[in-house]
Amino acid sequence: MTSALSDRRRIGPVPLRVGMSAEEIFAAYELTCPPRVGTLRDPSRKTYGVGVARIAAQLGQPLMPWQRYAVDTALEVDPETGWLVYRDVTLVVPRQSGKTTLILSVKAHRALKMGSEAVKHRPSQGGRQFILYAAQKLLAARRKFVEEHLPVLQASPLASRFTTRLANGSESILWDTGALDSITANTETSGHGPTLDLGVEDEFWAAIDHRLEQAFSPAMLTRWSPQHWRVSTEGTEASTYMATKVELGRAVVASGEPTQICYLEWSNLDGARDAPDTWLTCMPALCPTPGECTCSPHWRHTVTLETVAGELEKFKTTPDEFDRAYLNRRKGSALPPDPNVPPVEQWNKLIDIRQAPGKVVAFGVECDWQGTQAAIVAAWPGDDAEAAVSGGLPPAAFHLRVIEFKPGIDWLPDRCADLNERWEPVGWGVDLGGGPTKQLETPLEEAGIVLPSGEPQRGQVASPKVSDTAAYTAVLLNGVRAGTVRHEGQAALTEAYKVARTKPSGDSHLLDRKASGNIVTLNAAIRALYALESRKHLAKPTANPWDHVH
Repeated sequence: MTSALSDRRRIGPVPLRVGMSAEEIFAAYELTCPPRVGTLRDPSRKTYGVGVARIAAQLGQPLMPWQRYAVDTALEVDPETGWLVYRDVTLVVPRQSGKTTLILSVKAHRALKMGSEAVKHRPSQGGRQFILYAAQKLLAARRKFVEEHLPVLQASPLASRFTTRLANGSESILWDTGALDSITANTETSGHGPTLDLGVEDEFWAAIDHRLEQAFSPAMLTRWSPQHWRVSTEGTEASTYMATKVELGRAVVASGEPTQICYLEWSNLDGARDAPDTWLTCMPALCPTPGECTCSPHWRHTVTLETVAGELEKFKTTPDEFDRAYLNRRKGSALPPDPNVPPVEQWNKLIDIRQAPGKVVAFGVECDWQGTQAAIVAAWPGDDAEAAVSGGLPPAAFHLRVIEFKPGIDWLPDRCADLNERWEPVGWGVDLGGGPTKQLETPLEEAGIVLPSGEPQRGQVASPKVSDTAAYTAVLLNGVRAGTVRHEGQAALTEAYKVARTKPSGDSHLLDRKASGNIVTLNAAIRALYALESRKHLAKPTANPWDHVH
């Protein structure tokens, strides 16, 4: 691919269509690391993010996929009013992810482009835009402004379009559009100007209270499409202002209701800190391959696995600081337990390696949406006559075993075909309704694992609806709670159980792929249970007509 094509991909509209799933939207952005919790891009809306991407390219710092996704989402336009959808944008990402480039590009776009849009939509306001960049202390804001923002602008084609004022206490950029970009600090007297179009709180984890918000908001009341941006890595137990905004953002995203708040969080709250798989779930600037990054012709990663490993070693004596800086875990806090998931101690009581499948067995298949890993899990009925394994537990209702859990998905069809021939399962639980395993439909069909065209036959796919998945999520979790599940203590399944979180689905719950860690094997187990219960009748022998002849 030529560099010209590559550049157009970086700065042109991302190809989206109405009705795309979250996974399809992430794939369109080439996101190798989607946000754990985040406002979903609405393909029906236009966005000013395209303009931000073009300015970033002019600055010599083209946006990475996560940055492009963030600005495209945060700068969506309401098709009915022409205004920005979101007045409030909170972005929580690990250190060294590219926050500075993102902020600078958003500010420059506001200064150069949004004035003419304001005149178009609210002529009485005029086109001049007022921008304030804030840090905890004025010295920190000045240092970022003078040492990081200005050099990039001065080395770019935009250098002729502004003048600077660097006197202490009045540092600012005056653009040829009339836009004024100034700095402030998080103090009780800061930010109380007459008008404000864009306010940015950088590293707001250090903010001690809501004082800047209380200053920014009144100054934005009469402006067209103002925005308050907060950008930071996670904070400490003292970061109460940030904690409030994080909890609010998570709640807004979980509700799915219309809102003027855009919230995007890249984090991993449970994974092992020394595992690259953990890093790759929450560090959007991290290249998933060692050495030089060759992932895509359209963009670059800026952090390597080797770099993060070096940081982990540096923080060996203060691991909480590594967790905060690179996994976005609030120092001094822990994720509260999910009341829908029984404690792992209860799960660990249910280990039993003695059982073996009989004539009735089903398999469940799951992969992640990127196709980087997949799992096959078997489920079969428990032996009701068997004594409980320990502690007075009731007899087993069903038994789970991880058959395969490997990187990639290319291996999966042949392995499924082999298991189908050797075990003659009653069915294969595979969600072909639009989840990550939708991509496996054709490969599995070519391997002989097919959807039924009429009445289901033994060994065919049992594809659950969302309501089915919710029901069998409850079957699994209630089985753990009641002690009727048996498993073999395999790390692949136990580690998934440890990080499982749920989300509402009507009156039931589903496992939440975003809020959880790696739950591929646990989802495969749920698919297997659905196939077992919905297809176990296929294992019953056909009645012999001679049995009724006397």
